[in-house]
Amino acid sequence: MEKGYVHIYTGDGKGKTTAAFGLALRAAGHGSRVLIFQFLKPSSLDLGERGALKKGIEGITVRAMDEPWDMFESMGNASALERVKKAIARALREIETAAHEKYYDVIILDEIVFCFSRGLVTMEDIKHIIINREKGVEIILTGRGATPELIELADLVTEMKPIKHPFDKGVQARKGIEF
Repeated sequence: MEKGYVHIYTGDGKGKTTAAFGLALRAAGHGSRVLIFQFLKPSSLDLGERGALKKGIEGITVRAMDEPWDMFESMGNASALERVKKAIARALREIETAAHEKYYDVIILDEIVFCFSRGLVTMEDIKHIIINREKGVEIILTGRGATPELIELADLVTEMKPIKHPFDKGVQARKGIEF
């Protein structure tokens, strides 16, 4: 690709990570090198998408922060927040280098939008990756809470909007469907 675009998959509905992984499969199927970095989803989490990729799809690298994170408790814990912010900053420096040096054709930053909306990462951090990437690198940002300022940076924005979901009736997340 001569020009890489910036995508955002955001909104309160299901499917942001699923869409990003689908794009990763499509890109790898055409020979692209793909990096998926999952923020706030430690490698200890048993996620179906990681399990599938471990079975052997060439061209896709999945990495995750190893810093513990609990969606319900960590936001209220100052020391956990500080550790996570530092881990995110380290990861973003590595990702910026990978984008600038074009180690990958497609880079997916899963949950980085949520990180931004919660103050765990700054707009400048995200802009550095986008601005300093090699021109053919496609960047995909996922997560709830995309702001107008963040949306302005993107070339493509999709909002996942919930209409109906089994969660509404108390159904818990199901292995292989929600994770």
